[in-house]
Amino acid sequence: MSAPAAGKGRPSAKDKLVDGAYGLGWAGVRKLPEPVANGLGRVIADRVWKRRGKSVLQLEANLARVVPDAGPARLRALSRAGMRSYMRYWMESFRLPAWSRERIATGVEIQDIHRLTNTLEAGRGVVLALPHMANWDLAGAYATTHLGHPFTTVAERLKPESLFDRFVAYREGLGMEVVPHTGGSAFGTLARRLRAGGLVCLVADRDLSASGVEVKFFGESTRMPAGPAILAQQTGALLLPATLWFDGTMMRGRVHPPVDVPETGTRAEKSSVMTQALADAFASGIAEHPEDWHMLQRLWLADLETRPGEGA
Repeated sequence: MSAPAAGKGRPSAKDKLVDGAYGLGWAGVRKLPEPVANGLGRVIADRVWKRRGKSVLQLEANLARVVPDAGPARLRALSRAGMRSYMRYWMESFRLPAWSRERIATGVEIQDIHRLTNTLEAGRGVVLALPHMANWDLAGAYATTHLGHPFTTVAERLKPESLFDRFVAYREGLGMEVVPHTGGSAFGTLARRLRAGGLVCLVADRDLSASGVEVKFFGESTRMPAGPAILAQQTGALLLPATLWFDGTMMRGRVHPPVDVPETGTRAEKSSVMTQALADAFASGIAEHPEDWHMLQRLWLADLETRPGEGA
C-alpha cells in the first residue's frame, strides 16, 4: 500500500523505470490466470525475503514488537509470510480492475459491517480508519460495488507525477473519489462529504509528521494522524476502526466498535484520546493477524534514529 515518495522536478531515469514497472503490472499481471499471478507473487516475495534487505529487516523489527515472545525462527517465518501477503496485495491490485462484481463480492467477508451500513443508511457520515493490512483497495471495491457506498479517500502525491496519475485513475476506476493529500483543500473536501452523510476511508496507522498524535502502540511510542479524530469532531461523523486479513482465497475483515468523541477536553485532548483508541483497535487486529500487516517502514519513534542492523 505504499508507493514511491513524493517529489518535484522532472522525472529521472529511475522515476521512469518505476512508473513503467507499475504500468507493466497493471497491463500484464491483470491478464494472467489467477493461480499463475498468485504463484508469481509468492516467487517474487520469497526472492525478496531471502535477500534480507532493509525492508525485510524492518518488517521483522516491527513484528518483534507485535509478537514479543517470538524467537528468531518465528520472526523469520512471520516476515516471510508477511512478504507473501504484501506481494499478494500487489498481485490482486494489478488484477482488481478486471474482477467482476461477483468475484469481489464472493472474495470478501466483513464482520459487523452493520456498524458501517446502518449509520450511512441513517444519513450520518462515517470516517472509516484502517491500518496497512491485507488489501485495502479490495475492501474499497467491495464497499463501492457490493455495498453500494462510494467513498472519498486521500492519496499522497507520488514521484513521478505520471505514477500518481496511474494510482488516481486506478482507484477512481474502482468507484473511489481520490483527493490529493497536498494542499489545504483536502480536509475541506472530506468534511463536506461527511456533513452530507458520506463515507470517508483513511489509512491511519502511520504519521511521522510534526502534526501526528503520539500514541502507545504495542507498548512503545509512535505517531498516528489526527485527521480521523478531527474530522469526526468537526462534522459529527461516526469514527469506525476496521482491520483486514487474508484467509485462504478470501479476504476477511472486522468493523470495530465506534470511537466516541469525549464529552470534555480541548480539541487536541479529544484527538489524543480518540487516536489512542484507534491505535488500540488496530493493535488488536494486527496482533491476531501479524503476517497481514504490511509495515515495511520505520514506525516507532525509537527506530527513527537507527535502522535494523545499524548501530546507535
